[in-house]
Amino acid sequence: MTGEHPPPDGDEAAPAVDRTGPPRAGQPAGGPDRAEKPAGGPKRAGPPAGSPGRGVDLSGGLAALRGLLARPLASYYLLLSSAALLLIIGLTMVYSATSVKAFADEGSATATFANQAAFALIGLVAFWVCQRLPARTFQALAIPVLGVALTLLVILDGLLALAALGLLKVPILGPLEAERLWLFIGPVGLQPSEVAKFGMVLWGSDVIARKGAALGWWRELAMPLFPVVGLLFVLVGYNDLGTMLCLLAVVVGLLWAAGVRLRIFATLSVLGLAGVGLLIAAASQGGGSDGEGGNYRLDRLTLFFNPPDDCKLDLCYQMIQSRNALDTGGWFGVGLGKGSLKWDWLPAADNDFIFAILANELGVVGCFVVLALFGVLAYSGMRIARRVEGDFRRLAAASATTWLISQALINIGGVVGLIPLTGVPLPFISRGGSALLVTLAAVGMLASFARAEPDAARALHARPPARWVRLLWAPLPPLPAGRRADRSSAPTARSTGSGARRGADPGATKRRDGDARPKQGGTARPRAGSGSERRR
Repeated sequence: MTGEHPPPDGDEAAPAVDRTGPPRAGQPAGGPDRAEKPAGGPKRAGPPAGSPGRGVDLSGGLAALRGLLARPLASYYLLLSSAALLLIIGLTMVYSATSVKAFADEGSATATFANQAAFALIGLVAFWVCQRLPARTFQALAIPVLGVALTLLVILDGLLALAALGLLKVPILGPLEAERLWLFIGPVGLQPSEVAKFGMVLWGSDVIARKGAALGWWRELAMPLFPVVGLLFVLVGYNDLGTMLCLLAVVVGLLWAAGVRLRIFATLSVLGLAGVGLLIAAASQGGGSDGEGGNYRLDRLTLFFNPPDDCKLDLCYQMIQSRNALDTGGWFGVGLGKGSLKWDWLPAADNDFIFAILANELGVVGCFVVLALFGVLAYSGMRIARRVEGDFRRLAAASATTWLISQALINIGGVVGLIPLTGVPLPFISRGGSALLVTLAAVGMLASFARAEPDAARALHARPPARWVRLLWAPLPPLPAGRRADRSSAPTARSTGSGARRGADPGATKRRDGDARPKQGGTARPRAGSGSERRR
């Protein structure tokens, strides 16, 4: 018998717990199961160390990722995390790109960084305000924001045009001063083109949302969208071709989200190319921000498509120095703050070409991190546009995401040499107060829409945060229409369940329970079913 051979003394396995009571006569103390299989028998061997079972479970990781993305507030947290990390990287790179030059010019290494950090704080306030606003408030602000942007652009371009024609010695008129893309009103300077981007997002989304099904008619689509867009392109493109391309991307994103036909996109492409040709012709006549009579926009295109062997021009010098910064960075860079090309060797190192400084100091790995964060931002923005209810929210989310991502691609493409140089800042990262403030305001609007997604709104109302959190951070978003209808009948549903435990009338509960059962001696109502069942 196997019970006559106890396990060896060296077996350290814990004895099985006997849950069957005391052993019967002739039965080992370990119970019948213990008697059939010795405790010291061979154990089941697991997979070897190099087998796939001990490796990374790719399917499990994908399932976990899908589970995280299926959470109600996934869009909100993805948006906030990507924008916050990009902002932190931007402030770090601005300090790295300006500390040496700021110390040499102003005696303080943190002078330029402190200015950018102050605008970042103001931008966070703008983010907080926009996150708390509902969609109807953004619709109400559409015309005022676009009107302010158009007014500032007219003043900026007017002063530059008067100075180019010789009617003004310098582009200054009273407290107003124009300097390339900047308009100074007393001590305050801003870029009207940045305000125009946000205004175009709000106004275009509002107009197309109000048109609705009438967008199928050319007249309804063209009025008043095309005249205002054309005026905005002229006012912005007079000084800044890159910003005009960003506005064109906003319009394309709006029409794509609205579902217009492909031939409209073809028409817009032809009009856009014609506008670029007119701007190049205007630059050859001294128009634009430089006003030196040289066709600098045509020179940039020529240098891109046919670069000379020995380039000594200013425009080509900037492009060559940018390539040198990318080349010396390698995989991991020379180290944060250790790059030397930012010491006046690379023009606009803290603004339009800050991505070259990032590649030089953080290498390919740092560039990949930034590109991945912009990819997460693009995914979260388009996810919001797909999930949110309401035409205005959907159009505004899609166009704002198109604006931010297209501007990032235009900047990075110009720096690495994939497209001609246009001179637009990199969102979140380049130095510039107006651009950072407007960008954070747009992210705040996207955050407001992310909280208004149907699943997110239901989740927030199901487990609302504390009152002080709602007062200091953001109020509860409105519930979807179907959920509001359910809430109107919710007291009746609660009274039939847990309402009795909260002080409801117990007699009413008993009466409802009694109605559900036949009374003693009474006849129950026959159950609906087939004819044979009713006869039985």
